[in-house]
Amino acid sequence: MAEAVPVRCPACLRENGYTVPVFPCACGSPVVPPLDLAAEPLPLTRRTWSETWVAVRCGACGREGEWPHPEVGCASCGTVVRIPVHPLAPEPGAGSPGHPPPRPRPAPAHPAPDAPGAGPGHAPSPPARRPAFRPLTIRTARDAVTTAALYLRWLGFQDVRRPDGRPVPSAAVDLRAPGLVAQVDPTTAPAGLRAVECVWLNGLTSSATSVYFALAGYTDEARIRADDLGIPLFVMDLTGMPQPVNDPADELLGTGA
Repeated sequence: MAEAVPVRCPACLRENGYTVPVFPCACGSPVVPPLDLAAEPLPLTRRTWSETWVAVRCGACGREGEWPHPEVGCASCGTVVRIPVHPLAPEPGAGSPGHPPPRPRPAPAHPAPDAPGAGPGHAPSPPARRPAFRPLTIRTARDAVTTAALYLRWLGFQDVRRPDGRPVPSAAVDLRAPGLVAQVDPTTAPAGLRAVECVWLNGLTSSATSVYFALAGYTDEARIRADDLGIPLFVMDLTGMPQPVNDPADELLGTGA
């Protein structure tokens, strides 16, 4: 676990202890946002989806990912501040200005003759298993959306975001990624038949996989319809661990994106 660091509230000047969150990279290594403690924390007066995420590079594999931007609430005056993070530095060997980086060498079309399992009659090796998902405790509707986005990234979907533009009035929150349309329902009422059909239609229009997350579960009609349409349904408890509730969800969990 990362150590707590002092963060001074710009409103009342009280120092609050903040423990930097640790996120799981797809390679299994821990990723920690590099806080810029020399810069002043900024009071959070409004939220935008793009500013909610910060790009962080894994120190083990070099993979870049987007994770929730570090924030802390003052225990004295209640002010929420956003903690600055060092920007990504150019990767080593990325090339100098005017000189493109070296092109990666393509993988061989066929396995080498002496590679294990390369001979006739040998089945290909199974894909590497994902590391365990690290849940985010759900206290607010925003936490539920963040958890669903993290889970979808853990499944292998890239660049999971809320779409730009004015959101459509709805209890559920829309998440998009290449090849993905997801809905997150953070309310205390079970998701119904119409909600499942809507996310299916959105996925059909976008030629994308449709997925639904709900805190309060689903009505019987919604679950039956989701099974008919092949829509993966997940339910989230307050510990932040999504659980599959139908066969399409089990299949998505097993295969990933």
